[in-house]
Amino acid sequence: MDEPKGAGDTTGPGGTPPLPFRAAVDALRGARLRPQIEVDPTPAPKRLAPYAYALEAAVVDDDEDLADGRLVLLHDPAGHDAWRGTFRLVTLVRAELEPEMAADPLLPDVCWSWLTGALTARGLAFGEPSGTVTRASSHYFGGLSERPAASQIEIRASWTPREGLGGVPDTATHLVAWCDLLAQVAGLPPAAPGDASVVTLPQRRGPQSR
Repeated sequence: MDEPKGAGDTTGPGGTPPLPFRAAVDALRGARLRPQIEVDPTPAPKRLAPYAYALEAAVVDDDEDLADGRLVLLHDPAGHDAWRGTFRLVTLVRAELEPEMAADPLLPDVCWSWLTGALTARGLAFGEPSGTVTRASSHYFGGLSERPAASQIEIRASWTPREGLGGVPDTATHLVAWCDLLAQVAGLPPAAPGDASVVTLPQRRGPQSR
């Protein structure tokens, strides 16, 4: 894929990135994803780790955005105590919901289960998961009073992918699982029969114009 200037920066303080990180990034670039999900590289954060690579994605159906998110791969060759590894995946996922669904007290627990369930369903080993699930509602007044109330769900999370041969995690499959989460939040049906066990979102706001 063509990358805009500054996107997917893989250089660090040591110049050329180490081989495990380059292999992990190459796997992300070569992952095969369901057609409703559009993925593009985006500028990576500079201060979270010596090496970083970032992607942004949107779930698009009939030219309408249903959900969006960002996935960042971090790498510290020296390891990180909090990660318990040398790699870390960090994500942000957002989608709009029907206000009734956003008011469900079980929604945060269900959304977190979507993340862990997506990783487990793909047979991935991971550790040290952490994150937050936030729901927000907007009500409009005055000159904006004709707008309907809007509710949004936001999932922020990170986890440590288990490393395989050569110290390289299976980042391609982690990306596929993350896209499963995006599709789930967007209200799309499972991509394969094996995904049917993942809880689906019963209500969501209608498609939003891009």
